[in-house]
Amino acid sequence: MANKLSEAEITTAVAGLTGWKLDGKFIVKKYRFREFLQGVAFVNVIAQLSEEKNHHPFISIDYKLVTLRLTSWNAGGLTDLDIALAKKYDLIYEKY
Repeated sequence: MANKLSEAEITTAVAGLTGWKLDGKFIVKKYRFREFLQGVAFVNVIAQLSEEKNHHPFISIDYKLVTLRLTSWNAGGLTDLDIALAKKYDLIYEKY
């Protein structure tokens, strides 16, 4: 299990992410797509990666807007795994 990040580590890590915001124990980002099905395709890729890592975000699809929320329940907050996956999700989004 990953260790929970300290407040200072969280502040530094989130500052290094593009477009991610801290919301309590979560980091949150909204991704906008030109077409509805692009967002759905993005979610399918995210879901596959999340399943492989056994670490699943909250996902909301609102037409052309996909919102991801990440936290580590077992650790009681954010961990390095959340930050690493946020970076991977951003790289995946670049393909759209």
